[in-house]
Amino acid sequence: MTAVHPINRAWITTGGTGAQNYDEFADDAEITAIIADNPRSALAIEMPHRAPESLGRTFLDALPAAAERLAQAKADGCYTPADQVVVLYRISAPQEEPSYGLFAMVDTDQISTSPDEPGLVIRNEDVFISKVRERVALAETVGHLLSPVLLLQTEAGEKLRAALADAVQAAGEPAATDVDQAGRTHAIWPLGPGARQDELLALAGAGELVVADGNHRSLAAQLGALPRFLAVITSPSSVRIEPYNRLVTELTLRPTELLARLADAGARVEPIPGPPAVPSTAGTVHLYAAGHAHAVTLPAGSGGGVENLDHALVERMLLREALGLDPGDKRIVYVGGDYPASWLTGEVDAGRAELAVLIAPVAVTDFVAVNLARQKMPRKSTWFTPKARGGLVLAELSQ
Repeated sequence: MTAVHPINRAWITTGGTGAQNYDEFADDAEITAIIADNPRSALAIEMPHRAPESLGRTFLDALPAAAERLAQAKADGCYTPADQVVVLYRISAPQEEPSYGLFAMVDTDQISTSPDEPGLVIRNEDVFISKVRERVALAETVGHLLSPVLLLQTEAGEKLRAALADAVQAAGEPAATDVDQAGRTHAIWPLGPGARQDELLALAGAGELVVADGNHRSLAAQLGALPRFLAVITSPSSVRIEPYNRLVTELTLRPTELLARLADAGARVEPIPGPPAVPSTAGTVHLYAAGHAHAVTLPAGSGGGVENLDHALVERMLLREALGLDPGDKRIVYVGGDYPASWLTGEVDAGRAELAVLIAPVAVTDFVAVNLARQKMPRKSTWFTPKARGGLVLAELSQ
């Protein structure tokens, strides 16, 4: 038995529709600017209320416009259909080893979120339920899935990577390419039924699959009662984890009081000369507020494990206990690794935020180990790169 299957009816981009996933932005204005520059971007469908002509409307109110955009894109030849395919996927850039993945469909009933819940697909993070409901409503309205869940094959990952590299080598010119904001080239090749497809599906489904990116999209598949969801399956060696930092737009106490409260709770607080940076190793986080930077070592508990990851300590000791903020509070902005430390400190200096929290990235090996132990990662603690691009391969839900 395998949890991985071909896409019954896929729509393959002919170019120009690729996009960052909807949850990769720290500032919604960036989404509007991208759509304005490229109305064919899948962002215009996935975030219709951020399109220039829909500003001021709610997500739900803008959904009919999303369906119209997709129908028009298909009518204009922006996508071409393909049946019973998987799609080879390569992400490449100068001075980087290429990453390989496989677009396919994965059984929703295989998602496991706790040690006592069986399933081959391990979802690992808390989510924001409002975002999940938006994804459910979008899928119901447009009848397609536009962005994949990124899954790590933990058992046969290296065999899958090698087989995908061989398949790409034999496939010739890609069906389409797309260049992302970091200059990486995303290339795709549809692959129909046959021995090679069977081999890749077997390797992709050979062991437990860990959700690396797309926790909201995978839960949306469950809540929306979808039998399968769109995924890109890759190997742990094809990805890395960048920092996932935080901005607090409005503090509940003065920065000096915050530092004092952390020190009283057992943290070691030391000033940093000059601007802060993302810590190179775990154990200490950097805080920046009111023009001053501090290195803060938060005391770990006796339990060990995931509760003592830096992101968990920040959530518990800094956000909840010191500031009295729930992690889902709108005053907390989760900022992924595409934004450097200078961008975060610039937001504070410009007055758009009052505190920047810089946190060392989680190691991929630690991430996989936590998941295989069926433990839950702190929310927004892993920013995987390179990320699978949305709008390259669509899965039609009516087929």
